[in-house]
Amino acid sequence: MEYKWVGSDKHFMDEINILQLKNNLVLGRFGGNSSVGQYKNEDGCLIWINEQDDWELATLLDAHDTAQSADLVIKSMDEKKEELKTILQLPLNKVFPQITSFFLNHFASKEFLEQCKMIQGETACLIVVRKENYLWWLSIGDCILALNHPEFSKLGEYQQNHRSFYEWIGQNSTFHQDVPTYNLGVKELRKGITHIFLTTDGLIECPNTDYHKIGSIFKGFETFSNQESVYYLLKDIKNKNIRDSTTIISWFVRNTKEATTPSDLGFSRESS
Repeated sequence: MEYKWVGSDKHFMDEINILQLKNNLVLGRFGGNSSVGQYKNEDGCLIWINEQDDWELATLLDAHDTAQSADLVIKSMDEKKEELKTILQLPLNKVFPQITSFFLNHFASKEFLEQCKMIQGETACLIVVRKENYLWWLSIGDCILALNHPEFSKLGEYQQNHRSFYEWIGQNSTFHQDVPTYNLGVKELRKGITHIFLTTDGLIECPNTDYHKIGSIFKGFETFSNQESVYYLLKDIKNKNIRDSTTIISWFVRNTKEATTPSDLGFSRESS
């Protein structure tokens, strides 16, 4: 299953859109409130789901000035689709080193950087790959990746990537610099069900909410379905007159494999 979208094609201004994809993956979009000055949507996403080989790839983009940079990233990945899918079908211990090498080389390539010079604006870019019981991400800019699992939440761990400002891909790309900046991560998923949640910053910057405390985002999911909960989050910020657009990608993964545990079974955070 493949899905791609850029806000300049369909902006969803003053409108909440919920799309249910495979593997219980939900894409939620709200283009912002025109009543408080919003007039465009520069978000974007690219989602690939492969049920047979047990992986998902989700790319979330939050551009500014124009949506051209988000569109460029999506099109460039789409053009490399076969190469990327070949990597994603490799054995687990080879996937993440190779996917890291692919994206860092791709975004720093002369061809891609020349294309960046021809567009207007830049985009934050968060690329997330889940394969089997591991999660990998490349984060450039300020989109957010969070997880919810009982073993993490009881320790207050939700957000996974570092939200970083003044990092983009596009006309003024971090990859135009002598040393590009970004953050990478790989996470072993715990046994049981993990909620994977990606969002642009409109959600957490909405006034009169506590969504900046990432744990609060997950409260509704305890009672309602994935689709209903994503809708509620977007409805809440719509009702609170958020101007900025918000895009959410949310899905659940069941892991049957045992996760790493401490050699001392009496380990606790307090005793560490």
